[in-house]
Amino acid sequence: MSSAGQRGQAADEYPKLGNLTLSRKEGFRVLAEARQRLKPDLLTVKQLAALGDAERLAYEKQRSVWHANLGPIKTPQLMAVHEVLWDIVGSDVQDGGKARSVVAVDAFPGLGKTTAVLNFALAYHLREIRRAGAFTDLGHERWPVCRIGLTSNVGMKDFSRAMLEFYAHPGRISGTSALFVQRALDCVLACETKILIIDDLHFLKLTNGNDREIYDHFNRIATQFPVTVIFIGVELEKRGLYSLIEGGGSGLAQTALRITPLTMAPFDVDNDEHRRQWQHLLLALEQRIVLSRTFPGMLTDELSDYLYLRTTGHIGSLATLINRGCQRAARTGTELLNKELLEEVKIDAASERAGKALEAKLKHRRMSSSTTGNRSAEASTAKGSAE
Repeated sequence: MSSAGQRGQAADEYPKLGNLTLSRKEGFRVLAEARQRLKPDLLTVKQLAALGDAERLAYEKQRSVWHANLGPIKTPQLMAVHEVLWDIVGSDVQDGGKARSVVAVDAFPGLGKTTAVLNFALAYHLREIRRAGAFTDLGHERWPVCRIGLTSNVGMKDFSRAMLEFYAHPGRISGTSALFVQRALDCVLACETKILIIDDLHFLKLTNGNDREIYDHFNRIATQFPVTVIFIGVELEKRGLYSLIEGGGSGLAQTALRITPLTMAPFDVDNDEHRRQWQHLLLALEQRIVLSRTFPGMLTDELSDYLYLRTTGHIGSLATLINRGCQRAARTGTELLNKELLEEVKIDAASERAGKALEAKLKHRRMSSSTTGNRSAEASTAKGSAE
């Protein structure tokens, strides 16, 4: 069997992870312990043409899966969030009934906040299992992290049930709200859970009485459960998380004093340092692309400005554009990324709209994502000003 076929077989053995994987402990563990995905061999156009039908199908499947999973990339934004989270979780080892920390990762969609927190959580899970073992001293399964994703119209009982679903507790089917809370606490204590991640917090609205109740419930969790709570959401401050706290109209006011707000910004190209960061991101992506006609500088030299224009520095939009572009390049036989091909690739509407505002600046070279290009533009501007 050719190396392409062997690699394809390895890709098939990679666990099938669905959208609901992280809502259950077994799925979380599978994701944390999954082997590193194998990068497909980079075949020349001639080698690609020489593949038999079965080998070609296997190779294309593997390339497709590979390009859909190019991340996560250790961007400065991701690493900054990780550093703070390691500080906070590492310091949350107080004795007795002292309340633990609360973190709010608040950023617009497409900036990688969920990816950053999940990547940290998976690393923390593995570290704790290596350090203390898969079972506690009392013989219970050890689950260092519990992750809950919110939906709209969730109530206190629904949230507690979601926690019980994560742990596969037999009492998750029926019971009162108070019983569900107690069972969830029992799971946290028995499984020695240290981190509780609550994703998509923006689904809750403080103007809704039911949602005010769940916010108060989060305060009780943060106060009574021995866990570090990590909220993830969009415009949490605007939605009232901190104003409610400051108003003192809720038990959540106590929690506010312990909340550490974190955010993630899009990539910018307003100075050389930021432009270097953008270039490093493109280089990391470029080195992972498996297309027969790819070449050094395909993204960093030829497409840097164009990619910034299309995605306005949002890593989620960039990843989508590169992934879909690679799918099209492989399917059509183009085997490289260029502006003509990417123009046919559709991404999120928000990035497409925002890119229009940058088009004129990029066209007239008043703005560039290239460090050398910007130095030239800045030198010309300075010369013009002096004259």
